[in-house]
Amino acid sequence: MLSKQDITALIPHRDPFLWVDDVVEVTEQKIHARKFVDPACDVFRGHYPNRPVLPGVLLCEAAMQAGAILIAHLPEGAIPAGHVPVATRINNVKFKQMVRPGDTLDIDVELTERLANAFFLSARVKVAGKTAAQLDFACTTAPPET
Repeated sequence: MLSKQDITALIPHRDPFLWVDDVVEVTEQKIHARKFVDPACDVFRGHYPNRPVLPGVLLCEAAMQAGAILIAHLPEGAIPAGHVPVATRINNVKFKQMVRPGDTLDIDVELTERLANAFFLSARVKVAGKTAAQLDFACTTAPPET
């Protein structure tokens, strides 16, 4: 299990744009992370004010952040020191259910293939056991800014 402090040591995202609260389980191939959708999240003031819904793009972002944690958590030497995962492609996105304030996202990401510093992943985001979104995406690693 990884805490928020562990997560922020692995990826550069920070509040208010950190979309992973904790990691339940992580292996070299899979990660299961969670995110509580805080009703006070500012995005709900405008999407949609009288019937708030979490934008689907943020479900994709949560999945990609979980994927970045998975990649950053690989054994030492798997990625160059100081490099961070960045998204390069997103495919086959399907939104199946709306996500509302107060829901908890269960984010499952699997590393399906690796070619040098390119990582190919598949994700499913669930709420209360039902799929809210699924997607495939790719990441590469980038050196730190100088």
